[in-house]
Amino acid sequence: MTTMERLEEHLAEAYDYFPKDRVIGIFLQGSQNYGLELPTSDVDTKLIVAPTFEDIAFNKKPQSTTHIRENEEHIDFKDIRLYMQTFRKQNLNFLEILFTNYKIINPMYADEWNKLVAARERIAHMNRYRAVQSMKGIALEKYHALKHPYPSKLEVLAKYGYDPKQLHHLLRVEDYLERYINGESYEKCLRPTNPEFLLDVKKGCMDLAAAEVEADRAKAHVEQMAAAAYEVFSDNEDPIVNELLDEVQLNIMRKAIGKEFE
Repeated sequence: MTTMERLEEHLAEAYDYFPKDRVIGIFLQGSQNYGLELPTSDVDTKLIVAPTFEDIAFNKKPQSTTHIRENEEHIDFKDIRLYMQTFRKQNLNFLEILFTNYKIINPMYADEWNKLVAARERIAHMNRYRAVQSMKGIALEKYHALKHPYPSKLEVLAKYGYDPKQLHHLLRVEDYLERYINGESYEKCLRPTNPEFLLDVKKGCMDLAAAEVEADRAKAHVEQMAAAAYEVFSDNEDPIVNELLDEVQLNIMRKAIGKEFE
Protein backbone atom coordinates (compact mmCIF):
# COMPACT_ATOMS: atom_id res chain seq x y z
CA MET A 1 0.00 0.00 0.00
CA THR A 2 1.38 3.41 -0.97
CA THR A 3 1.82 6.30 1.43
CA MET A 4 -1.06 8.17 -0.21
CA GLU A 5 -3.33 5.15 0.10
CA ARG A 6 -2.54 4.96 3.78
CA LEU A 7 -3.22 8.70 4.08
CA GLU A 8 -6.63 8.11 2.50
CA GLU A 9 -7.28 5.40 5.10
CA HIS A 10 -6.48 7.88 7.86
CA LEU A 11 -8.86 10.43 6.38
CA ALA A 12 -11.68 7.90 6.05
CA GLU A 13 -11.24 6.96 9.70
CA ALA A 14 -11.21 10.62 10.74
CA TYR A 15 -14.66 11.04 9.17
CA ASP A 16 -15.95 8.81 11.98
CA TYR A 17 -15.15 11.70 14.32
CA PHE A 18 -15.71 14.82 12.20
CA PRO A 19 -18.11 15.74 9.39
CA LYS A 20 -16.39 16.35 6.07
CA ASP A 21 -17.20 20.06 6.09
CA ARG A 22 -15.15 20.54 9.24
CA VAL A 23 -12.04 18.80 7.95
CA ILE A 24 -9.62 21.26 6.38
CA GLY A 25 -7.03 18.70 5.41
CA ILE A 26 -4.87 15.78 6.43
CA PHE A 27 -1.08 15.85 6.18
CA LEU A 28 1.76 13.39 6.56
CA GLN A 29 4.12 13.97 9.45
CA GLY A 30 7.40 12.25 10.17
CA SER A 31 10.15 10.23 8.52
CA GLN A 32 8.72 10.04 5.00
CA ASN A 33 8.98 13.84 4.79
CA TYR A 34 12.71 13.64 5.53
CA GLY A 35 13.57 10.63 3.38
CA LEU A 36 14.36 8.66 6.55
CA GLU A 37 11.62 6.06 6.49
CA LEU A 38 12.22 2.34 6.82
CA PRO A 39 10.01 -0.37 5.28
CA THR A 40 8.54 -0.83 8.77
CA SER A 41 7.89 2.87 9.37
CA ASP A 42 4.40 3.90 10.42
CA VAL A 43 2.42 6.55 8.58
CA ASP A 44 1.41 9.25 11.05
CA THR A 45 -0.69 12.27 10.15
CA LYS A 46 -2.04 15.60 11.31
CA LEU A 47 -5.70 16.38 10.69
CA ILE A 48 -6.69 20.05 10.89
CA VAL A 49 -10.31 20.82 11.68
CA ALA A 50 -12.48 23.92 11.93
CA PRO A 51 -14.50 24.68 15.08
CA THR A 52 -18.29 24.72 15.01
CA PHE A 53 -20.47 27.71 15.81
CA GLU A 54 -21.37 25.98 19.07
CA ASP A 55 -17.69 25.51 19.95
CA ILE A 56 -17.15 29.25 19.64
CA ALA A 57 -20.44 30.34 21.22
CA PHE A 58 -19.82 28.27 24.36
CA ASN A 59 -16.06 28.80 24.38
CA LYS A 60 -15.35 25.07 24.20
CA LYS A 61 -11.79 23.87 24.39
CA PRO A 62 -10.29 23.61 20.89
CA GLN A 63 -9.74 20.11 19.54
CA SER A 64 -6.24 18.80 20.27
CA THR A 65 -6.04 15.03 20.67
CA THR A 66 -4.11 12.09 19.28
CA HIS A 67 -6.16 9.27 17.82
CA ILE A 68 -4.33 5.94 17.85
CA ARG A 69 -5.44 3.57 15.13
CA GLU A 70 -5.67 -0.20 15.60
CA ASN A 71 -2.32 -0.61 13.83
CA GLU A 72 -0.72 1.91 16.26
CA GLU A 73 -0.44 4.66 13.64
CA HIS A 74 -1.35 8.12 14.94
CA ILE A 75 -3.66 10.84 13.70
CA ASP A 76 -3.27 14.14 15.53
CA PHE A 77 -6.58 16.03 15.55
CA LYS A 78 -5.91 19.79 15.78
CA ASP A 79 -8.17 22.83 15.69
CA ILE A 80 -7.05 25.40 13.11
CA ARG A 81 -6.86 28.07 15.80
CA LEU A 82 -4.27 26.04 17.69
CA TYR A 83 -2.43 25.04 14.54
CA MET A 84 -1.90 28.67 13.55
CA GLN A 85 -0.30 29.21 16.93
CA THR A 86 2.16 26.37 16.29
CA PHE A 87 3.24 28.23 13.15
CA ARG A 88 3.87 31.32 15.26
CA LYS A 89 5.87 29.22 17.74
CA GLN A 90 7.94 28.08 14.72
CA ASN A 91 7.64 24.47 15.82
CA LEU A 92 9.67 22.28 13.47
CA ASN A 93 7.30 19.33 13.85
CA PHE A 94 4.28 21.37 12.77
CA LEU A 95 5.74 23.54 10.01
CA GLU A 96 6.64 20.48 7.94
CA ILE A 97 3.05 19.97 6.77
CA LEU A 98 3.40 23.08 4.59
CA PHE A 99 6.13 21.24 2.67
CA THR A 100 4.94 17.64 2.53
CA ASN A 101 4.05 16.02 -0.78
CA TYR A 102 1.58 13.78 1.04
CA LYS A 103 -1.61 15.66 1.84
CA ILE A 104 -5.32 15.75 1.06
CA ILE A 105 -6.93 19.19 1.19
CA ASN A 106 -10.68 19.71 1.37
CA PRO A 107 -11.53 21.60 -1.88
CA MET A 108 -13.78 23.85 0.19
CA TYR A 109 -10.70 25.31 1.90
CA ALA A 110 -8.04 24.78 -0.78
CA ASP A 111 -7.79 28.41 -1.92
CA GLU A 112 -7.14 29.62 1.60
CA TRP A 113 -4.73 26.82 2.51
CA ASN A 114 -2.76 27.36 -0.68
CA LYS A 115 -2.06 30.94 0.43
CA LEU A 116 -0.09 29.43 3.30
CA VAL A 117 1.72 27.01 1.01
CA ALA A 118 2.69 29.88 -1.29
CA ALA A 119 4.18 31.74 1.69
CA ARG A 120 5.63 28.69 3.43
CA GLU A 121 9.28 29.79 3.47
CA ARG A 122 8.34 33.16 4.90
CA ILE A 123 6.14 31.45 7.51
CA ALA A 124 9.01 29.12 8.44
CA HIS A 125 11.21 32.17 8.95
CA MET A 126 8.69 34.53 10.57
CA ASN A 127 10.71 34.51 13.82
CA ARG A 128 14.12 32.90 13.45
CA TYR A 129 14.97 33.42 17.11
CA ARG A 130 11.91 31.42 18.12
CA ALA A 131 12.66 28.82 15.43
CA VAL A 132 16.10 28.22 16.91
CA GLN A 133 14.55 27.96 20.38
CA SER A 134 12.13 25.34 19.09
CA MET A 135 14.83 23.29 17.40
CA LYS A 136 17.06 23.42 20.47
CA GLY A 137 14.12 22.30 22.62
CA ILE A 138 13.39 19.34 20.35
CA ALA A 139 17.07 18.33 20.29
CA LEU A 140 17.31 18.41 24.10
CA GLU A 141 14.08 16.43 24.36
CA LYS A 142 15.58 13.72 22.14
CA TYR A 143 18.81 13.77 24.13
CA HIS A 144 17.02 13.25 27.44
CA ALA A 145 14.84 10.50 25.92
CA LEU A 146 17.88 8.55 24.72
CA LYS A 147 17.91 6.14 27.68
CA HIS A 148 14.63 6.98 29.37
CA PRO A 149 12.71 3.79 30.28
CA TYR A 150 9.40 4.57 28.58
CA PRO A 151 7.21 1.42 28.74
CA SER A 152 7.09 1.21 24.94
CA LYS A 153 10.90 1.38 24.75
CA LEU A 154 11.91 -1.26 27.29
CA GLU A 155 12.57 -3.89 24.62
CA VAL A 156 14.72 -1.49 22.59
CA LEU A 157 16.66 -0.41 25.69
CA ALA A 158 17.26 -4.03 26.64
CA LYS A 159 18.72 -4.69 23.19
CA TYR A 160 20.86 -1.57 22.68
CA GLY A 161 21.06 0.18 26.06
CA TYR A 162 19.61 3.27 24.36
CA ASP A 163 16.97 4.15 21.78
CA PRO A 164 18.57 4.47 18.31
CA LYS A 165 15.50 6.30 17.00
CA GLN A 166 15.96 9.11 19.52
CA LEU A 167 19.63 9.43 18.61
CA HIS A 168 18.85 9.69 14.91
CA HIS A 169 16.27 12.41 15.67
CA LEU A 170 18.83 14.35 17.70
CA LEU A 171 21.37 14.19 14.87
CA ARG A 172 18.73 15.13 12.29
CA VAL A 173 17.75 18.25 14.25
CA GLU A 174 21.41 19.15 14.70
CA ASP A 175 21.91 19.00 10.94
CA TYR A 176 18.72 20.98 10.36
CA LEU A 177 19.61 23.70 12.88
CA GLU A 178 23.06 24.31 11.42
CA ARG A 179 21.72 24.67 7.89
CA TYR A 180 18.76 26.83 8.96
CA ILE A 181 21.08 29.25 10.79
CA ASN A 182 23.32 29.37 7.70
CA GLY A 183 20.40 30.54 5.56
CA GLU A 184 19.30 27.41 3.70
CA SER A 185 15.62 27.14 2.85
CA TYR A 186 13.33 25.17 5.12
CA GLU A 187 12.53 22.89 2.19
CA LYS A 188 16.21 21.96 1.79
CA CYS A 189 16.82 21.69 5.53
CA LEU A 190 13.98 19.22 5.83
CA ARG A 191 16.06 16.67 3.92
CA PRO A 192 19.26 15.86 5.88
CA THR A 193 22.66 16.02 4.24
CA ASN A 194 23.58 12.53 5.52
CA PRO A 195 20.48 10.33 5.15
CA GLU A 196 22.39 7.04 4.78
CA PHE A 197 24.26 7.64 8.04
CA LEU A 198 21.08 8.64 9.88
CA LEU A 199 19.28 5.55 8.63
CA ASP A 200 22.16 3.40 9.93
CA VAL A 201 21.94 5.18 13.28
CA LYS A 202 18.19 4.59 13.34
CA LYS A 203 18.82 0.87 12.77
CA GLY A 204 21.19 0.75 15.77
CA CYS A 205 24.64 0.76 14.16
CA MET A 206 26.31 2.21 17.29
CA ASP A 207 26.97 0.48 20.58
CA LEU A 208 25.97 2.24 23.80
CA ALA A 209 29.36 3.86 24.44
CA ALA A 210 29.59 5.28 20.92
CA ALA A 211 25.97 6.46 21.05
CA GLU A 212 26.58 8.32 24.33
CA VAL A 213 29.63 10.08 22.91
CA GLU A 214 27.76 11.05 19.75
CA ALA A 215 24.74 12.29 21.70
CA ASP A 216 26.90 14.40 24.02
CA ARG A 217 28.73 15.90 21.05
CA ALA A 218 25.49 16.75 19.22
CA LYS A 219 23.90 18.27 22.34
CA ALA A 220 26.92 20.50 22.95
CA HIS A 221 26.96 21.56 19.30
CA VAL A 222 23.24 22.39 19.31
CA GLU A 223 23.62 24.49 22.47
CA GLN A 224 26.65 26.29 21.01
CA MET A 225 24.87 27.05 17.72
CA ALA A 226 21.73 28.25 19.50
CA ALA A 227 23.67 30.58 21.82
CA ALA A 228 25.41 32.16 18.83
CA ALA A 229 22.14 32.50 16.90
CA TYR A 230 20.44 34.28 19.80
CA GLU A 231 23.05 37.02 19.45
CA VAL A 232 22.12 37.53 15.80
CA PHE A 233 18.38 36.89 15.47
CA SER A 234 15.83 39.18 17.09
CA ASP A 235 12.75 37.83 18.84
CA ASN A 236 10.29 39.59 16.55
CA GLU A 237 7.51 38.23 14.35
CA ASP A 238 7.08 39.11 10.70
CA PRO A 239 3.94 41.31 10.75
CA ILE A 240 2.98 40.37 7.19
CA VAL A 241 3.00 36.66 8.07
CA ASN A 242 1.03 37.36 11.22
CA GLU A 243 -1.59 39.13 9.15
CA LEU A 244 -1.69 36.28 6.63
CA LEU A 245 -2.20 33.66 9.34
CA ASP A 246 -5.06 35.68 10.82
CA GLU A 247 -6.65 36.19 7.42
CA VAL A 248 -6.53 32.52 6.45
CA GLN A 249 -7.83 31.39 9.82
CA LEU A 250 -10.70 33.88 9.69
CA ASN A 251 -11.71 32.96 6.13
CA ILE A 252 -11.61 29.22 6.82
CA MET A 253 -13.67 29.57 9.97
CA ARG A 254 -16.14 31.85 8.19
CA LYS A 255 -16.63 29.22 5.47
CA ALA A 256 -17.01 26.36 7.95
CA ILE A 257 -19.51 28.16 10.15
CA GLY A 258 -21.38 29.55 7.17
CA LYS A 259 -21.86 26.00 5.92
CA GLU A 260 -23.75 25.18 9.12
CA PHE A 261 -26.41 27.78 8.31
CA GLU A 262 -27.02 26.91 4.68
